[in-house]
Amino acid sequence: MQLQLISFVLILTCMEYTDCQQQPSRHRQHKQIPGVSSGCQGGCLTCSDYNGCLSCKPRLFIFLERNGMRQIGVCLPSCPSGFYGTRSPDRNTCTKCRPECDSCFNKNLCMRCRAGYYLHLGKCQESCPESLVCSDTQRECVPKCPADCDACLINDTCTRCRPGLYLLLGKCHHVCPEESEPNDKLMECSLQVHCEVGEWGEWSPCSRSGKTCGFKWGEETRTREVVQFPSAYGKPCPPIWEKKECVLKRRRCPGQGKGRKGERRGERRNRDNRRDKDSQDESRRERKKDRERERGETGDREDSENRNKTEQRRRRGQNRDPVVSPEGGGPTQ
Repeated sequence: MQLQLISFVLILTCMEYTDCQQQPSRHRQHKQIPGVSSGCQGGCLTCSDYNGCLSCKPRLFIFLERNGMRQIGVCLPSCPSGFYGTRSPDRNTCTKCRPECDSCFNKNLCMRCRAGYYLHLGKCQESCPESLVCSDTQRECVPKCPADCDACLINDTCTRCRPGLYLLLGKCHHVCPEESEPNDKLMECSLQVHCEVGEWGEWSPCSRSGKTCGFKWGEETRTREVVQFPSAYGKPCPPIWEKKECVLKRRRCPGQGKGRKGERRGERRNRDNRRDKDSQDESRRERKKDRERERGETGDREDSENRNKTEQRRRRGQNRDPVVSPEGGGPTQ
C-alpha cells in the first residue's frame, strides 16, 4: 500500500471556536494527506477512501481484509478465527496463526487444529504419540478409551458405550447400579425417582351416605397430594386417601324424628310377623312328621295282625284235612 504524501497544512488551534474565526492568523497549520480523514466511523481513528481504516481507536485491533489486489483495514474488538491479537503502544494488530492452526492464542500456542491435524500440548501434529489416539471429531490426541467405551473424553470419561452396555456418569455398566434404572432407548442409567407426597389435609365432617344426621355411625375421610410421581423403578406412592369410623353428632335429622319412629315400629312389626310365620311353619312341619310317624306305626301293627290271621287260617285248614287208614280203607272219622 502506497500513499502519495502531501505536505500537511499546520492549523493553529485555539481555545474557543469564535476566536478561531476572528483570528485566523493565530491558527497553527499542519500537513494533511489527500483522501485521509479523521472523521471516520466504525471504530476507525483515521481512514482512507481507498484502504479503509488506517488506525483504530484505543483497545481495538486493526485487521486487513484482502479484496482483490487491495487490503482494506477494519477495526474490531477481537481478532477473527485463524488470527491472534498483539498489542503495542502504537497500534493493536491481528496476526495470522500458523497454517495448521484453525485458531490460536499466539504464534506458539494453537487452540484448535485444521482438518488432518491433531492438537497435542498446544501444537498441531499430523500424528499422535503412542499412548494416545487421534480423534477426528475433536481434532486432538486423546487417551485410548477403556474396553467398554465406544467413545470417550480426554480424562477417560466415556461418552458412548459399546452395544448392550449402559452409560452412567462417564462409566459403562452391564447392569445399572443400585438406586438407578436402565433406559433402553438411550442406553443410559438414570437415577431412580421415588414418590413424594404432601401433608395430610383436614378430616372431612362425619357423614354417612352423604348425610350428617339420621344415623349413629358415620365416616370421616382425608386426602393428601402427590408432590413427585415415581419413575418406572422408583418407590410407589403410599395411600393418599384414608377413612375412619366416627359417631354422628345428630342422630335425628330435623323434621324426621316421628317418621323414623314410625319406620322403626313398622320394621319391628314386620320382624315379629316373620318370626310368627316361621314358628307356625315349624309347628306344621312337626305335626306332619308326627302324623307320618303314627301312620307308620299303625301300618306295622296291621301287617302283624294280618300275618297272625293268615297263620291261624292255615292251621285251621290243616286240622280239617281227613286221615287215611293204613289198610287202604276209607277215611276215619
